[in-house]
Amino acid sequence: MQTLEDKVILITGANRGIGKSLVKASLEKGARKIYATSRDLSKMPNFGDERVVALELDITDNAQIIKVAEKTKDVEVLINNAGILSQGNVLEGEISALENDMKVNYYGTINMMRAFAPILEKNTPAKIINIVSIVAYSPLPSIAGYSASKTALYSATLSVRIELAKKGVTVHAINPGAIDTDMNKGSEWDMPAPDGVATIILDKVEAGELDIVPDEMGLGMFNAWKESPSKLAEMYSNMYHGE
Repeated sequence: MQTLEDKVILITGANRGIGKSLVKASLEKGARKIYATSRDLSKMPNFGDERVVALELDITDNAQIIKVAEKTKDVEVLINNAGILSQGNVLEGEISALENDMKVNYYGTINMMRAFAPILEKNTPAKIINIVSIVAYSPLPSIAGYSASKTALYSATLSVRIELAKKGVTVHAINPGAIDTDMNKGSEWDMPAPDGVATIILDKVEAGELDIVPDEMGLGMFNAWKESPSKLAEMYSNMYHGE
């Protein structure tokens, strides 16, 4: 088991939701330093711990990514959590929303991995932890852009896992169901709190699991997909049509 104790960790989208919870969980794990990034530092909470270093970072700005990477050459664990979710389906949703989901969730995360891979290779044993989604296994039409971007990210995560396998960098894919965060505000689903989910994620990362589904809702969907991909697609169809 490779623990996160005494590790230097960078977490994107750390100002709220699962990102905020991952900062707290990392502190509880005994991380030596945590770079907590956000597009708007005025929205970054006070974690009350000098180990947390707040940095401004918009992952859609590659120049900013490179600038941050130059300041954080001691990073040993990269947690790519920053993401957005736009409502809308493929045929009628705003094209700009579909493009923005892909720009943030897919290309932004890819640029983070490209910038930090050389750093992580020098700081082995190291890790990349990508927060993906259960929709990577079957898209939900009402959030089609998000689903497509996360499916693409999951594929890219698996590719990077192979690329870095012999370079001392382990790549983890996290595929949760809906979590009780601002992103899912207004949902009537029974969703788990992000603090507990963040702890489960890091526990499973320490245990060496590569593909992690950290919540009961996600596990139910994942097990349906394992039984038959069409079964999960049917579940999403019923959700979409209210059946």
